[in-house]
Amino acid sequence: MLGPVLLAAARSDSIRRLVSAAPVTRPMVDRFVAGERLDPCLDSVAALAARGMQVTIDHLGEDITDRSEALRNRDAYLALTDALAAAGLAEQAEMSVKLSAFGQALPGGHDLAHDNVLPVVEAAAAAGTTVTLDMEDHTTVDSTLAILAQLRERFPGTGAVVQSYLFRTEEDCHALAGEGSRVRLVKGAYKEPAEVAYQDKHEVDRAYVRCLKILMAGDGYPMVGSHDPRMVAIAQNLAERYGRKRDEYEFQMLYGIRAAEQERLVADGHRMRVYVPYGTDWYGYFMRRLAERPANMGFFLRSLVTSN
Repeated sequence: MLGPVLLAAARSDSIRRLVSAAPVTRPMVDRFVAGERLDPCLDSVAALAARGMQVTIDHLGEDITDRSEALRNRDAYLALTDALAAAGLAEQAEMSVKLSAFGQALPGGHDLAHDNVLPVVEAAAAAGTTVTLDMEDHTTVDSTLAILAQLRERFPGTGAVVQSYLFRTEEDCHALAGEGSRVRLVKGAYKEPAEVAYQDKHEVDRAYVRCLKILMAGDGYPMVGSHDPRMVAIAQNLAERYGRKRDEYEFQMLYGIRAAEQERLVADGHRMRVYVPYGTDWYGYFMRRLAERPANMGFFLRSLVTSN
């Protein structure tokens, strides 16, 4: 019952102030976020790479309110690209971007987001890495996929994310399962209305498996974004069924969640990519992580009550 409440709270300024001021917050945030600055993030990336893992890095920021913020986010990613190249990490680390951080929700936002993210994709390609476009709530899907199509004309390695809880996603998977396409499949972490998304966990899971079959049977490169042991096992079985080698798909999990399972998959010869976020705008990301995991959520809320 607390999950929907926290997803709504992720966009509340008053709750943001309360959570940010609570003493218990910082240790919890540090579990899921690799620092507020670039240097500690790169330290975490290097440590993961040394353990045989690949990484996708997210400079946190979304729902921006003016064009200057969009430019700052663009510049943060350009600095990140330079830093990855200088550290020799470009082969191990790609970047994940939310187009709302590049101005997608502002007036003229579709073109603005494209124009701001294009230099990042260009810089990533020059550095020997690539970019994946994160998916946000259902109102952004058409715009995000249209920008993806534009970017892939020049940079076919640009990746996309799809969310199994949306009714439309099976159709999107069919469209995205072509040769060279990189697609991360996740269950979804935004509060969506019943008109566009499954509300029951079991329905979301079943949709995830249907989408995974489409991607594994296709000619693209599936990226299995799940911490669910059942989904990991199903993905392995489907990869075997469709004759995929272990370098023809990968698993993805979040920084700070199921680290032992990440190590196990690497030891078993699988590609494992860790989603590593950093930055000062951690609130929305943090609240969605709590909403996804009831144990973390319950602990945090009890601590929040006793610390205030």
